[in-house]
Amino acid sequence: MDIAKPKQNSSVKRALLIGGAVIVALVLLTGVITQPTSQQKIERSKLLLGTVQRGDLDVVVDGYGVLRSDKQTLITALTSATVAEVLLRSGAEVEADSVILRLNNPELLQEVEGANMALVQEKANLRRLTLNNERELLAEQATLAELTASFKSVQLRCEAEKGLAGGAVSMLTYKTTLLQQEQMQERVKLQTQRINQLKSVMREAIIIQNEQINQAHARYQNMQNRADRLTVRAGIKGVLQRMPVELGQSISAGQELALVGSDKDLKALIRISQSKAEQLKVGQAAKINTRREQVAGVLTRITPEVRDGTIEVEVAFTQGVPASARPELNVDAQIFTANIKDTLYIERPMNTQSHTSSKVFRMADNNEFAELQQLSFGDDAGKFIQIKQGAKEKDRFILSDMTSVQDAKSIQITD
Repeated sequence: MDIAKPKQNSSVKRALLIGGAVIVALVLLTGVITQPTSQQKIERSKLLLGTVQRGDLDVVVDGYGVLRSDKQTLITALTSATVAEVLLRSGAEVEADSVILRLNNPELLQEVEGANMALVQEKANLRRLTLNNERELLAEQATLAELTASFKSVQLRCEAEKGLAGGAVSMLTYKTTLLQQEQMQERVKLQTQRINQLKSVMREAIIIQNEQINQAHARYQNMQNRADRLTVRAGIKGVLQRMPVELGQSISAGQELALVGSDKDLKALIRISQSKAEQLKVGQAAKINTRREQVAGVLTRITPEVRDGTIEVEVAFTQGVPASARPELNVDAQIFTANIKDTLYIERPMNTQSHTSSKVFRMADNNEFAELQQLSFGDDAGKFIQIKQGAKEKDRFILSDMTSVQDAKSIQITD
């Protein structure tokens, strides 16, 4: 009789297959888990690299701003008028007597004519007063001359009668003549005083009339100056920086017509981040970049007012104004605040700040990989930044913006 045997071989084979599949799956899973999933590939041509250097480092504060004249003239309207002619525009080089605008105000011209006629009238009044005074003085002097002649005649008669009194001439006649002499003498004295007083009054009248003339002249001169200012001139040699009016525009008294600045006394007005203000001191050396040339300067003034997160400082040229400088020219500036001896530094990586710690990709020796490295940064030096910890001389780091792979611990560099 045949006995049926269990199919053990098939069960064992199936178990082995299942076990093998599980092991393979575990191995694959382990490989996946242990594989650095954060590693990514980046083309070498897309990267900007920098090398750690050792040496002296100038600490600088960067800023931006404009060149502005230290001598400026703001031209305003003295009276209301209309712009009749525009001869120059902003940016034009001007001399002191260069005509920028011509204005028109018919009412002002009439006032000038009226003031001139009033001045002429006051001068005529002075001549009339002088003639009247001379005529009156001559009349009084003639009266004095007559009284003086009468006094001398009586005086002679009195002297003649003095020796004959009581004889050929009665005492009554002599005393009468003596009384006439005293009376005539008193009249001469009074007339002399009258003339002196009259001269004093005449001098005062002349002074008053001259004051009237001066007032009329001042009014006329004021009106004439206003009329002359209808022809708007630059006033100084330089550049016409601003002219906010147009042809045919009506302007009011006090309104700005133009701003003229000298092109020989330029200074740089630089905006600096308020966070770096404590590093600045008057007298620090600076460098001004006009886009065409770089010129030495010195920090001369620090404004305490904060505006839009920045402060304004003034930098003066130390070797004369460069040929490329012009008023309102946009410039960059570097102010040297300190010098660090024998330190490590590198070109500033993207998204890094001074006195902070940040992770930056360091290139491996084989140039095939880059790994994150924690760096501690020190002072800012414009293009460069100090490294305090985390690197050694000749290490190379990726300077490019790596925010797209910020989760990766290492990256592979491909050609």
